[in-house]
Amino acid sequence: MSSGGLELPPGDPGHEGETGDIPPGAVSLARPMEIGAELDWGTDAWSEVRTRAQRAGRAYIWLNLVEQRLRAVVAAVLRPIYDPVHGEEWVVAAAGPAGQEWVQRAVAVREVSRRKGYLLDPADDNVLSFLTLPQLRELMVQHWPCFQPYFDDRRDVELALDELEVARNVVSRNRALNEAVLAQAERASSRLLEILGGGSGVPSSARLRVDAVEDLVGDRYADVVSVHPDRVRLQRQIPAEDLFGGARRVDAIGIGLNLLVQNFSGRRLIRLAESGCRIRLVFLNPASSAVKRRERELGLKKNELSRSVEMNILHMRRVRSRLRDPGAFEIHVFDETPRFTAYLVDGDGPDGLAVVQSYLRRARGMEAPVFVLRGGGREVVRSGQDTEHGLFQTYREEFESVWTDSRPVS
Repeated sequence: MSSGGLELPPGDPGHEGETGDIPPGAVSLARPMEIGAELDWGTDAWSEVRTRAQRAGRAYIWLNLVEQRLRAVVAAVLRPIYDPVHGEEWVVAAAGPAGQEWVQRAVAVREVSRRKGYLLDPADDNVLSFLTLPQLRELMVQHWPCFQPYFDDRRDVELALDELEVARNVVSRNRALNEAVLAQAERASSRLLEILGGGSGVPSSARLRVDAVEDLVGDRYADVVSVHPDRVRLQRQIPAEDLFGGARRVDAIGIGLNLLVQNFSGRRLIRLAESGCRIRLVFLNPASSAVKRRERELGLKKNELSRSVEMNILHMRRVRSRLRDPGAFEIHVFDETPRFTAYLVDGDGPDGLAVVQSYLRRARGMEAPVFVLRGGGREVVRSGQDTEHGLFQTYREEFESVWTDSRPVS
């Protein structure tokens, strides 16, 4: 007899699928052999679950950052108004009659968390820490006149929160999150953090937005912020205009420096230099034996690469000749074996970015993998080890070394 008062059928010693004599009122139970489901996950199932977890993890990080920032903004604006009169109950008072239901639910969850020891940080022992993103939004909307002096447009805040709501519902219910919704959530979160004054604080994010995952675990990868299989994919994410536009310093070293010379017009370079940007370019000497070796590696015709490099140098000389201050635009050549191409933008300041490619024996520069590094003096701290500088500083020092040993082009 079951706990619900129903009689379970006796086990069937006979053949599979035979029901036998089942008493009236008995409930038929499916045997394991009748379920027909494979309990083991195959490769495809594991791959799908990992993809879901990765996407949900990224969305969760963004949503958590937004919620923490919105909670801090709400506390900074409303607490000075309600706390003098209501003390610790200022959140309940701010919610008012319209929010009594959800604020009392938050109070109840807080008490349960206290009783069961879930509050590990004393800073979270307050009602505000138990409000969800929609409830924080409701407090903001109810008291918009208090928030209005700090924000330009209420509609921008609400639209960003609306975009986040889809991802928040998916993540909170552990449902599948597709790439389009994840991208929308990341864009909305980034925009909302900027509106709320909680941006990355990294100056170079104007060129390359700081990803939430990079902000949290970036030190695991030194200062590498992205890796691209080739330069085509790099330029889809960071066009030359975004990389070099508005720079105050550009240092570049390589064979022909095509990323700069062929993708950033001479007119734009002139305007950049006239605006105060200092530019230093180091090309491989087109008359050197290293160029001939590189031509053989790539299977090019004789002098094909040297002519290409020479044309790039001549183009840069023409740009330099049109400047009022040619000293702001320096061109050098070096005769050593080329090991990498590097473009360092604002490498002497806190907002530096670098694009670095190593040379492969059988691949042109356009086809080689690309690393994007973020500068700014970031140091890598390893557990139990000394502090180390990132890769950005390594390539910057290498550039300075080659620049010292190279020869100027008149």
